[in-house]
Amino acid sequence: MTLASGMVAGASACASRVTLIRAAELVASPWKNGGGVTREVAAHPAHAGLDAFVWRVSVADVAQAGPFSRFAGIDRTLVLLSGAGMLLDEAQGDNAVKTHALTRPLDIARFAGEACIDARLVDGPTRDFNLMVRRGAARGELEVWRQTQQMQQVQQSTQPQRGRTLSADVALLYCASGALTVTLGDARANAQADAQRHQLQTGDTLRIDAPNALSCTMEGEGALLAIRLRYTPE
Repeated sequence: MTLASGMVAGASACASRVTLIRAAELVASPWKNGGGVTREVAAHPAHAGLDAFVWRVSVADVAQAGPFSRFAGIDRTLVLLSGAGMLLDEAQGDNAVKTHALTRPLDIARFAGEACIDARLVDGPTRDFNLMVRRGAARGELEVWRQTQQMQQVQQSTQPQRGRTLSADVALLYCASGALTVTLGDARANAQADAQRHQLQTGDTLRIDAPNALSCTMEGEGALLAIRLRYTPE
């Protein structure tokens, strides 16, 4: 991973630290049951085990159907990145089953880590994005930000593009598809002299620590997964 130009300066009392994580840097770890492969993108604490992380972000290649591992006290969010998708059957009381359908790119499923989940593949292997947050220690939000050339042309013809404001303890911007230029700057400053521009290809991630009032704009064509993480005061 690369510390991308160090800091974003501006009106914030503490400058934001920006780290660029390229897709090629991610290390594949096979599942114990042979059903897939996981690549960790980032976690806190860094390199924490599965029983010790506060939050963890990863990308998984799912090769076969089967039960999900259970993680007590963890809130999970899955996003379909590629493939025909999965149907996640969540066992509930009285033999009832709730099915989370991930059948289109960027479909989202949210469920508790302790839930009993059985995955069915729609038509062959899939790839998904996985956000895991330890309940009571942190809170996580995930949004899909899309950008097309048509949207960009409309923005340019009407008014300057307004950035989305990132406010969290940690923010992650994962390029889920396409190629995008992400510009980061101080949302409270009129000038963009200190703004940073980052070129993201599919699978690349920007990690921003302490993104206080940080503005984010997108150019190009593709989609970002925007994750905001806030630690819970003890």
